[in-house]
Amino acid sequence: MASTSRHGSSSPSSELHNEDPFAGLDRRRFIGYVMAGSTLVVAADLVSARPARAAVPSGPQVPELYDLEDLQTDSALPTSQLITVTITKAGRASFALPRTEVGQGILTSTAMILAEELDLPVDRVDVTLAPARPELLLNQLTGGSNTTFSTYTPIRVAAAIARQRLLEAAAILFGTTADRLTTTGGVISDTVGNRATYGDLAESAASQVVEAVEVLLRPKKEFKVIGRPRNRDDARAAVTGAKDFTTDLDVPNARPTMVCRAPEHGGTPRSLTNKAAILKMPGVTHVAQVPTGIAVRAKTFGQCIDAIRAMKVSWNPGPVHGMSDATVLKTLRANELPLVVPDVPVLAQTVETDVAFAFRSSAALETYSAIADVRSDRATIWAGLKVPILAQQRVAEAIGLPQDKVKVHVVTGGGSFGHKLFGDHAIEAAVISKAMKAPVKLMWHRADEPRQGRLHPMATSRVRATVLAGQVLSFEQRHTSVTTDFSHGLGEMITSQADELDPIGVGGLGFAETIFTLTQELPYDFGVVTQLLNEPLQFEDTFSTGSMRNIYSPDVCVAAELTIDQLAKKVGKDPVAFRLSMLKNDRVKAALEKVAEEGRWGRTLPAGVAQGVAIHKEYKGCTAVLVEIDTRPKTVERDLGPETVTGPRVIKVVIVVDAGLVINPRGVEAQMQGGAMDGIALTLTSSCHLQNGRFLEASWDNYFYTRQWNVPPTVEVHIMPSDSDTPGGVGEAAVGSTAAAVACAYARATKKVPTFFPINHDDIDFTPKSFVPPVPQSPTNGLKLTR
Repeated sequence: MASTSRHGSSSPSSELHNEDPFAGLDRRRFIGYVMAGSTLVVAADLVSARPARAAVPSGPQVPELYDLEDLQTDSALPTSQLITVTITKAGRASFALPRTEVGQGILTSTAMILAEELDLPVDRVDVTLAPARPELLLNQLTGGSNTTFSTYTPIRVAAAIARQRLLEAAAILFGTTADRLTTTGGVISDTVGNRATYGDLAESAASQVVEAVEVLLRPKKEFKVIGRPRNRDDARAAVTGAKDFTTDLDVPNARPTMVCRAPEHGGTPRSLTNKAAILKMPGVTHVAQVPTGIAVRAKTFGQCIDAIRAMKVSWNPGPVHGMSDATVLKTLRANELPLVVPDVPVLAQTVETDVAFAFRSSAALETYSAIADVRSDRATIWAGLKVPILAQQRVAEAIGLPQDKVKVHVVTGGGSFGHKLFGDHAIEAAVISKAMKAPVKLMWHRADEPRQGRLHPMATSRVRATVLAGQVLSFEQRHTSVTTDFSHGLGEMITSQADELDPIGVGGLGFAETIFTLTQELPYDFGVVTQLLNEPLQFEDTFSTGSMRNIYSPDVCVAAELTIDQLAKKVGKDPVAFRLSMLKNDRVKAALEKVAEEGRWGRTLPAGVAQGVAIHKEYKGCTAVLVEIDTRPKTVERDLGPETVTGPRVIKVVIVVDAGLVINPRGVEAQMQGGAMDGIALTLTSSCHLQNGRFLEASWDNYFYTRQWNVPPTVEVHIMPSDSDTPGGVGEAAVGSTAAAVACAYARATKKVPTFFPINHDDIDFTPKSFVPPVPQSPTNGLKLTR
């Protein structure tokens, strides 16, 4: 795959609203604290600097005024002063990040922010993951592409205070004033040759009491680290296998543990009839029945698999017993909110789109894994967790201990895609450890993930637009979805910010409707615009669902952008030209113009090969994506073996992203590439099939995520310049726009608008793996395949 990352040349205006959560202040002057301690420890205080919000004007959609980024950032503000930076005697900066690294590169970008403000080399900044800290409240949730947006200023303030205190300590040591000193690479010097390292000054700069100080942040024009490409600090360790994930940790006496799970989604165990025989199997040390299945602990994971396959278990049916794709879709259709076109002239024409989306697995490269050591009076957990405080609370409830007796260590995760927002694996490991009275190293089997893991809900999205004389008079979208579970912390944020949400008319909505309203925005002048969500009550407490990457946006964006292509056709305009004429935001226009230029929009292509374009505005930024897709028979019908999906192939992706202030361009490029792969999969290949309460998929050889053959030979990423003082979110920014661009390209290539996604859902023919036993045979030739 050829990939490039380039900075654009246009200069869009800063028209996206609320880019800086602290707008209205002097954007460089803040208050912080020097904490009491033996070495220098500093913290930021952004609560007292919190500005009052203006009254909500009429006209714009809610996310233009207040979006999910604002909600998460405001929720984190009350405890921002508890995020501290420490300067050690060795002259290093130490910072425990209260977010979770799951492959998005935030450890590297955070180190860059600290290095910039401290004037310290990046390799002398140590960023680790903070354990669960209940005192942080809602300031320890990783999701919604919010990490850098919400932590950027608090981290800078704390670092700036540290640098200021070190300068003051050096001024006393040298007998001069701080304004006559300079810092370079962790060394402070004056004009007559005096020098001292940060380590030399760490103790003298420390305070015996907590004291408030004012600090001035470094101006953007002086940045030397932020904005320059940097490889991820952990990249080599990840690709060479040296990086430790949960199952790599060496916790004393924590043995491999797995669970025999029900054939039906959400099914529970009734009884194990051959427990004595299982306990006699090689390596097996413990067997325990828990609410989610029959757990087995052994010397190796292979022995756990062998034991699971030998178990004779009777099962209770799950909450979706008897359901199938067809019955779920029928229920969704019966609960769709009506489309009600407002008063329009009699001669207006209507364009309608009606599409459905299958269940999709949010399984990441690393399956659910957790280590638990539960004793009678305390418990310790190790796991990749994006909301560790909530996981700590629920582990405590599940095993009957006070929360302060449960210690949770946050481990770098091998991906998340939303399901590590939930602490399911940590809770299950703790319950098993308590039942077995022994430490356990729990690992879900790959087959467990699509069958019992978190799913992106099945949904329908209907759009009706009216057009007259080339102008769109109304645009209605009704999204109907199986219930999305927001019990992982975003719901608590909504509750905590009720005072903020009430004035904009969102305060009375449920959690799902609030998230939908705060994230969905149609940046076009389309007259009367309404986008509404309905999640039928029939699906409450049925499917295990989650906020899979980009939450509602991919499905909503696909339906909307397909409609926009049809509107362009209806008025006889080129799809790009039509969008440009209707977009109301200059930054989005600039991104679309850039992607059309770089992707050579409109160039001549063979029959069956077509371009598609789409835009998406969210996370205080925007993306524009252009793809080329090949639907010719020689491509679609190519035989690459039973474990590869051919079908239409995206052969080129061009992404233009405006993400505000960019910390690490290389990290943004990687995020865009990953988002593009997700978008391609969602539109073309990846889904879960439900039959009689059972999901058929049971591994990645039949859950068809984007494979190597499906990856475009060319992927270009162009980063737009920005005069913003704050970063936007990029973790999910390219998912919805890529999914929509692929859908539009496919419709143009085949001259037929799809009605169900992914497009191959009804065509995939594979033999499902066994449900009883629930996992395939353990490998016997693994060592022969090593090098």
